[in-house]
Amino acid sequence: MKIAILSNGSGNYSTKRLKEVAKARGHEVRVIKYRDCYASIEQNNPTVSYRGEDLGTFDAIIPRIASNMTRYGTAIVRQLEMQGVYTVSSSIAINRSRDKLRSMQLLAKAGVGIPKTVVSRNSADIDDLLEKIGGTPIIIKLARGTHGNGVVLAETKKAAKSVLQAFYLSNEDGTNILLQEFVKESAGTDIRAFVVGSRVVASMKRQSLDDDFRSNLHKGGEGVVIKLTEEERRTAVKAAKAMGLNIAGVDMMRSDRGPLVLEVNASPGFGVEKVTKRDVATAVIEYVEMNAKRRNKKDKVGA
Repeated sequence: MKIAILSNGSGNYSTKRLKEVAKARGHEVRVIKYRDCYASIEQNNPTVSYRGEDLGTFDAIIPRIASNMTRYGTAIVRQLEMQGVYTVSSSIAINRSRDKLRSMQLLAKAGVGIPKTVVSRNSADIDDLLEKIGGTPIIIKLARGTHGNGVVLAETKKAAKSVLQAFYLSNEDGTNILLQEFVKESAGTDIRAFVVGSRVVASMKRQSLDDDFRSNLHKGGEGVVIKLTEEERRTAVKAAKAMGLNIAGVDMMRSDRGPLVLEVNASPGFGVEKVTKRDVATAVIEYVEMNAKRRNKKDKVGA
């Protein structure tokens, strides 16, 4: 098969792993810098080009879209979908997962456990907001933050009001602001489950190395191997399915009332490979092989 990895460049560890595994399995694979692609929008003739080449000849694409390039990256993925190219992650699923408010709504609708969450545009209602959350401390976050950025722990009502006012004043693009309960029994730790299709292929616990309540590896957190419970496995797969994602990194925390999903990542890093020694890249390529071939076979039958 001809496989394109849409990425910012071949130097990224996840991209390198996907490329080396795909080549080892006999595929023709290229890393495409999606930010350098351009779409030609014409009636009955959608195309995506990269350095003068039409990308519609690829059998499958693996999107690795950065959070700060979501709009343009998903536009390119959407255009390739219109050309009939198989994509392991659809443009709409990527967009769903990048909007924290939308993803929380979808997870709640699907019956997935999540922290108590409130969205508001008015800091004057802080007393009522805190009552709905269950009091302080609370987590305040921007709906489009990533890697732990745009996330603040407010330990008192006064601090919460100050943070909210600061967020509203600096929030020029109208990004939604979420308030979430602080789950003390899981402070400073969370779980990353890497989902491929309908199974968890690797998982790790992430632990902050200082007093930071955030455990992201990008914030200096440390990953260790962890064995998930059956409930946690089911929750991770259910969360990915609620987003419509075939490949996902599901971040959860353990609470007294069971696993609570914090976020579903559409382009999860492969740091979990280094921690667990599990071959995540091969699981992803095998999924692409099986599903792209199945989809292309259906297209030929229906032609």
